Amino acid sequence: MRVSLRPLTTITLLGVLCGCTTLTPEQTSSIVPPQPEVNAVAAPLNVEVTPIPAVDLWDRIRRDLVWSYPDHPTVIAQREHFLKQTGLFDALSERASWYLHYIVERVEERDLPIELALLPIVESTLLPQSMSHRSAAGLWQIMPRTGKHLGLQQNWWYDGRLDIRDSTEAALDYLESLNARFDGDWLLALSAYNAGETRVKRAQRANAKKGLPTDYWSLKLPTETKHYLPRLLALAQIIKNPQAHEVTLPPVPNKPSFTAIAVNGQIEVSSFAKQLNVDESLIRRFNPGIMRWATDPNGSPEILVPVEIADQALALAQSLPDTPRTQWHRYTIQPGDSLIRIAKRFDLEVALLRAANDINGSFIRAGDTLMIPTGGESTLLADGRRVYRASMRYTVKRGDSLYKIADRFRISISDLVAWNAIDPKDYLRPGQSLTLFPSES
Repeated sequence: MRVSLRPLTTITLLGVLCGCTTLTPEQTSSIVPPQPEVNAVAAPLNVEVTPIPAVDLWDRIRRDLVWSYPDHPTVIAQREHFLKQTGLFDALSERASWYLHYIVERVEERDLPIELALLPIVESTLLPQSMSHRSAAGLWQIMPRTGKHLGLQQNWWYDGRLDIRDSTEAALDYLESLNARFDGDWLLALSAYNAGETRVKRAQRANAKKGLPTDYWSLKLPTETKHYLPRLLALAQIIKNPQAHEVTLPPVPNKPSFTAIAVNGQIEVSSFAKQLNVDESLIRRFNPGIMRWATDPNGSPEILVPVEIADQALALAQSLPDTPRTQWHRYTIQPGDSLIRIAKRFDLEVALLRAANDINGSFIRAGDTLMIPTGGESTLLADGRRVYRASMRYTVKRGDSLYKIADRFRISISDLVAWNAIDPKDYLRPGQSLTLFPSES
């Protein structure tokens, strides 16, 4: 049975008020709104009313929320889960001020349900650096294989799954295609986004063989997926009527927070931020897809910056001298080579070779290749060696803390927090991925 989300009609509400039997979610979804009566005597005046633009982004979203939200036990449970989290909506509003306006704009441009703009809250709580234990990453929690299928570039320099614009376009493309495959049923499309199209189709076939309904509420799906859609519906309920749930949503400006500026060649993030007199974390906030200390030398000729400094950033980007950019070449490990020997040969630090090539320890094997950096941002040491600045990904292990990680890599806790846009009061989760810039010493 195809489930179509429509608001309850006046007739339905009257029926409920008059004491009729409570309708099931399937019944409410199948009600067709009554057609307006045609006045054969006098047609109403065609007065065009221009709605007042919303100042608050939450209000803009609220105006377009049209799906009905059945009081299903799983929806109630997820609503209570949201309401029990102290400070959640304060944090969400802050992150929404960075990313949500862009997502809302893209959803509206495609004429899609505005509820889809809330999906990144369910997926990642609007943290693009989020990574699941299954390696799903970004605002939309896209798996590596799915990302490749959707055309998202993923390399040593850059991960499109974390990029604000690229991941949003890819996710909405994917959702639209799933919606078409499930004949316009958004409940099934969203379930397939979470669990995979094959799994949802298999559950439908199993129900069909037993003569059972094949709508979302009737399918036997993984526990995570059964909670996934109710979580979105519960969130939309709260945003639709926060007062009824005793929630205060801090206002979010209904305007862009970032813009793209053209750059000529590779940009080193730290140096760029210093020249703009802003913290590096501010630039990385809008460019989480940058995995290293600089942009992809063969990637997009744009970088995102806060709207407030767009003119200054553009002028800086256009004035940057034609200095040599960081280049990389592959080195084939020879018999008898060691990391120390290779590092000395190329005037590099061993720590950089390890970070650049994801090597733990000192073991290397003849015939394998290493990525060797030349040019770019560096520090000249007293003994004449030049050390290049590199980043690395670190997976949080059980028992880790911000202090332990900072001490292990000789970095400050404040830097670790800034690089990853995390709350120092939050607990680190095993499997969580962090971006580190190891000490150059």
